[in-house]
Amino acid sequence: MEKVSIIGLDLAKSIIQVHAVSVDGSVLFRRKISSEKLLAFLSGLDPCIVAMEACAGSHHWGREIAKLGHRVKLIALIYIKPFVKRQKNNAADAEAICEAAMRPTMRFVAVKSEEKQAAATVFKVRDLLVRQKTQIINALRGPMAEFGIAVAQGPSHVGILISHVEDDGSSLTEAARAPCLALVLTRNRAPVRARRTAACQRPTRPFAAAPGSAGRHCTH
Repeated sequence: MEKVSIIGLDLAKSIIQVHAVSVDGSVLFRRKISSEKLLAFLSGLDPCIVAMEACAGSHHWGREIAKLGHRVKLIALIYIKPFVKRQKNNAADAEAICEAAMRPTMRFVAVKSEEKQAAATVFKVRDLLVRQKTQIINALRGPMAEFGIAVAQGPSHVGILISHVEDDGSSLTEAARAPCLALVLTRNRAPVRARRTAACQRPTRPFAAAPGSAGRHCTH
């Protein structure tokens, strides 16, 4: 059998589609491999280029595959789509990844280190918690306004809303007070979670986004 030049991997949770081509683009084999057996399979091959779609899981696989001596190339989804020749499926996607990797002018995404992925996780989780806090405040304003209790916008005025919720003498009925109290309790826990998340972040050097990194989400 000819020497494998490029292997295209269509990543999935359990079954990974493998597409291998020679240096001239001839198809050498196509097969499905479970994720547990992928590294063992690649370790038995001579060093070659292993290409994948740039997504969250691809960075982990890229680091592990690089340890086997292969050259890992990640490609943004937007650059792979033009090479899908037929109906979208795992085999067609793996073949398209190979085709894209063969192009001399293709732009690749750098494999992220564990430290960079960890830093990105901190930013994403903190952003989520901040948005949840805002959603809770807005959810509290609505019911309060229906009972004639309105305050100026901005998080600095939320304390006034909370005081009305906790005041038994306010115009809120007992039936409406219970869900509003649940929102208040949830809102009070959100800043604690956000601070704990921010505390987990270690100082990191700023890094530029890799070309084409916008397509970093798998479609599976």
